[in-house]
Amino acid sequence: MRLLVRFMGFLFAAGTVLFLVGVGAVAGLIWHFSKDLPDYSQLQDYEPPVMTRVHAVDGSLLGEYAKERRLYLPIQAVPKLVINAFLAAEDKNFYEHGGIDYTGMARAGLVYIQNYGSNRRPQGASTITQQVAKNFLLTNEVSFARKIKEALLAMRIEKTYSKDKILELYLNEIYLGLGAYGIAAASLVYFDKSVNELTVAEAAYLAALPKMPATLHPVRNRDRAIERRNYVVDRLQENGWIKQADAEKARKEPLAVTNRANGAHTFAGEYFAEEVRRDIFERYGEKKLYEGGLSVRTTLDPKIQVMARKTMVTGLVNYDEQQGYRGAMSKLDISGDWGVKLAEIKSLSDISPWRMAVVLETSDQSARIGFQPGRELGGAVSKQRETGLITLDGIKWARAAAGPAKGRAASAVSQVLQPGDVIYADPLYKDGTPVEGQYRLRQIPEVSGAMVVMDPLTGRVLAMVGGFSFDQSQFNRATQAYRQPGSSFKPIVYSAALDNGYTPSTVVLDAPIEIDQGQGAGVWRPENFSSGKFQGPVTLRNALRQSLNTVTVRLAQDIGMPLIGEYARRFGVYDELPNYLSYALGAGETTAMRMVTAYSMLANGGRRVKPTLIDRIQDRYGRTIFKHDQRECRGCDAPGGWKSQTEPQLIDRREQVLDSMTAYQITELMEGVVQAGTATVVKEVGKPIAGKTGTTNEAKDAWFVGFSPDVAVAIYMGYDKPRPLGKGNAATGGHLAAPIARDFLKLALADKQAVPFKVPAGIKLVRVVAKTGMRAGPGETGGTILEAFKPGTAPPDNYSVIGVADADGRASQQQQPPDSGFFMRPGTGGLY
Repeated sequence: MRLLVRFMGFLFAAGTVLFLVGVGAVAGLIWHFSKDLPDYSQLQDYEPPVMTRVHAVDGSLLGEYAKERRLYLPIQAVPKLVINAFLAAEDKNFYEHGGIDYTGMARAGLVYIQNYGSNRRPQGASTITQQVAKNFLLTNEVSFARKIKEALLAMRIEKTYSKDKILELYLNEIYLGLGAYGIAAASLVYFDKSVNELTVAEAAYLAALPKMPATLHPVRNRDRAIERRNYVVDRLQENGWIKQADAEKARKEPLAVTNRANGAHTFAGEYFAEEVRRDIFERYGEKKLYEGGLSVRTTLDPKIQVMARKTMVTGLVNYDEQQGYRGAMSKLDISGDWGVKLAEIKSLSDISPWRMAVVLETSDQSARIGFQPGRELGGAVSKQRETGLITLDGIKWARAAAGPAKGRAASAVSQVLQPGDVIYADPLYKDGTPVEGQYRLRQIPEVSGAMVVMDPLTGRVLAMVGGFSFDQSQFNRATQAYRQPGSSFKPIVYSAALDNGYTPSTVVLDAPIEIDQGQGAGVWRPENFSSGKFQGPVTLRNALRQSLNTVTVRLAQDIGMPLIGEYARRFGVYDELPNYLSYALGAGETTAMRMVTAYSMLANGGRRVKPTLIDRIQDRYGRTIFKHDQRECRGCDAPGGWKSQTEPQLIDRREQVLDSMTAYQITELMEGVVQAGTATVVKEVGKPIAGKTGTTNEAKDAWFVGFSPDVAVAIYMGYDKPRPLGKGNAATGGHLAAPIARDFLKLALADKQAVPFKVPAGIKLVRVVAKTGMRAGPGETGGTILEAFKPGTAPPDNYSVIGVADADGRASQQQQPPDSGFFMRPGTGGLY
């Protein structure tokens, strides 16, 4: 008995020693690994990379920019269903343990022993807190050392932060596949929904993803993804977090995933979105753009953008089709499965309803075509094959563009299309109704162009079209293409004259003129578009209306190119204008954005506007860090509500770049261009419109720039590698660009009242004879108009021609009335 007692004592002593040694070893182990633990306090101020989101004026999403697609959601904004789904899948005891699930660790250890030597990855037993420690502070290394550090960090994190804070970090940080980080982004990427709209099945699928997002791909591994989703549904029901009926419904629900696009989300807004992206990048840099979580409210009006895109594309296509059909884009071997082969060809994604197709068979009366099949979420080519017919009605426009048959219309479909031709087609319409199963042949236009639509009062860009297709070319012709504006620059020249003593009734001589360019450059003889035809003395109004070049050159000689250069700089058309008279005719290069901005200043009474695509930018916390409108609103803040105080006032401190009366005068002159000049096609809009056409040498660019009281628009058409658009009137701005403006303005102003341009204080409206600019006699109404004059100026009652040379070449010395409105070039007596 005594021996037994001694033996038991020995065992107790040995056990105590072993226990103390074990405790010491564990303590030493904890001390060893605690030395190099990361600073977990950084979680308090953690700012994860969050995507920048860009919105149109109506709140619709225009674009998203991120390296990690993430939207940060506070835990209070996460629905209980989503929280429970992740707890069921990852850590059902999350709100009960202290950071470590000892039962789970024991289970993982047992599995590890069983699989030892099998090269299988050890089973994890990490709690959500441990996953936060690993994802934020450690690496993905598979080792006991990392697991020990993970456990130590988890316990410390649990002591420092609330459970809700830990869960918030986890739900916003985890990677859930398809480039989505966090539950908010994943909900949008997989289902195009906010987290508040998710069904039980959808929430369960997202909760299944953290451990193996690639393995549970919704298309490539659909069966396994559904199996894991249903496992989470089972755990939700088992924990009493959903009802049995909801669980049964969720298990039967198909895994329907909606692939969310990464590009511009507003149709036709790709050029605009890219311009905004560049703007943000230049302002704040790459990190802020892709990780800063900025909220950008742009000036884009989606309705106006669609109108601009539609009319611009229609104009480009109509012109291109008039040049003839250039043939198929490429050839395709249609033996076997033509759909798979056609799917490998890059098609333009932003020209709907156009679709790429291949010609399968042809006859004299029709061609059967097969459309490019789509791709599933996993990238596999769809097995569906869609076909249609192109009849003679669908190729009426397709005249030969070159060769002996150039310009000849086809009498059979087989003359235009051959089997294997890769083409574009869209539905054929008759009397405004699509013909079922029939399509129209299309071709990508070679010609390009741009349109910019602006609010003339603020400089806000409402719409932008930078070319036919952003998918085809990301070069933004609205802001990056420098082109000669031609005669659309003349209103700037006339504004400089009107601002410096000239009146709309000033008479200038339209006659041949020779300019010695000096330094051996020879003599320049500018001509009007109607070469060889001159009208003699004409008023400034009539000269601008008919776009007379010789008058503009004489005007530029009289007021001087340095003054015109100053006005061009004020209006932002050019930064520096050379002192050559040809530049008065628009020989310099500028952009559509600069031109519409200049015309906006004419439209708003001469106030400076700065073009902007962005109204406001807010940081991730909702603080405004940029606002375009800098006007002061006095009285807009009304504490306590309305108490019959005075109306709020907008204080506008913007620079006056042009006298408001001059701005009205030039606006009236440009109204004349629309009513009876080179842009009469725009008169069909039926609303007050002022504008000017432009056509460059050899008709390489065709322009129209104009405005109503509400909207300004600039349009140009031309080849990217400039070449003539044609010959004669058919290649002018009045025939190519102005019809596009007409069609756009009809749509944009359809619900606007016909409001005349505002007459500024001080302007006198005097009735004059339209042809001569002289004051109309009492009771004289035929051939007269109301002309705008500034204080101190008036139309002439009569005049005599000064500077008419006699037979000996000597200038006559007839006097002219001081109020005649004529200008003589100093020292010559010549009529200008």
